[in-house]
Amino acid sequence: QVQLVESGGGLVQAGDSLRLSCAASARTFNTYVMGWFRQAPGKGREFVAALTWSGGRPVYADAVKGRFTISRDNAKNTVDLQMNSLKPEDTAAYYCAAGGRALGPMTSETKYNLWGQGTQVTVSS
Repeated sequence: QVQLVESGGGLVQAGDSLRLSCAASARTFNTYVMGWFRQAPGKGREFVAALTWSGGRPVYADAVKGRFTISRDNAKNTVDLQMNSLKPEDTAAYYCAAGGRALGPMTSETKYNLWGQGTQVTVSS
């Protein structure tokens, strides 16, 4: 059925930039918010950024605020994450997720019911 596919990850040095993209094979009517989460080896999944599909002010984790920017393209059913000034602490698998309108805050992974397979971001010092 509907799938989310992330792309744009890679190996970079500290201070470099990457742009991740999340493409939906199809958009369902119930999709309300698109979010980015990340998970490093041995650590839990953490919230990165989120944006409602119809617009509004984006939400960012404190760790990435001022460095990362989430954006959307409704016509293409894509959501991007521009990552600037990357740090080794940003190293993780990054996951795109889609959530509904009714339940949970955008910062909580329980809000989301559709997940991509992830794209690896590795930042060397």
